[in-house]
Amino acid sequence: MSPKQNTRDLTLDEQNYQLVEYGDYFVNQKNKKVSSRNLGKKFAAINAHFFEYLKGYNIPCAYVKKSDSNRLLFVRFTKFSFKVKILNAADKRIAKLFSVKQGSLLELPVFEYHFGDSKESLITESHLISFDLCTYEEMKFISRLCSKINAIIKSFFERRNETLIELTCGFGKFESKIFLIDDLSPLSLKIISNETNGNLPDPYKIETPAQMKKYTDHLLQITNGA
Repeated sequence: MSPKQNTRDLTLDEQNYQLVEYGDYFVNQKNKKVSSRNLGKKFAAINAHFFEYLKGYNIPCAYVKKSDSNRLLFVRFTKFSFKVKILNAADKRIAKLFSVKQGSLLELPVFEYHFGDSKESLITESHLISFDLCTYEEMKFISRLCSKINAIIKSFFERRNETLIELTCGFGKFESKIFLIDDLSPLSLKIISNETNGNLPDPYKIETPAQMKKYTDHLLQITNGA
């Protein structure tokens, strides 16, 4: 089924907008900042595509429109201090914990809550409530949103002979409503392709500008051809 087009114009006051700029760099697995030419422009284009795509399926997104080549316009949200990682395949931790092969597809997606940016960031639903990171009702709404977002994005890639193995979503609030705010870039969208004969970089091991360029260009090609 094709997504519905949302043609409603937003008429918010300028004070309710914010610009998000994507720089020409990324932080690799070794926590090092790596420069890559035109990366911000590509990240902005990929994010804009998927935000528009999800809005067509009535997913509430803070994204409003593309402002210029590397900046997107969002409503001025208040960001939740946690993200939700959605796993459709066993990562290294799950593989070790449950004695399954790393990369093996899961029958049902696993949803993980992560606080902050450290490697030891995994928390539970109880942490979210106990430390007032969100209310119980907000947590349940975010969980339902994640299920729907994962199903939509996963189906998008499956129709293009790609497999979505992981996706990380961030959320925020604007006028008491919850919106998806990030991240639909190569840093979050981890896919494997059935058509590149193994030449696509491992999304978990992207360390160099050349690897990031190849992986980003692959995603950009998919979205341009959508």
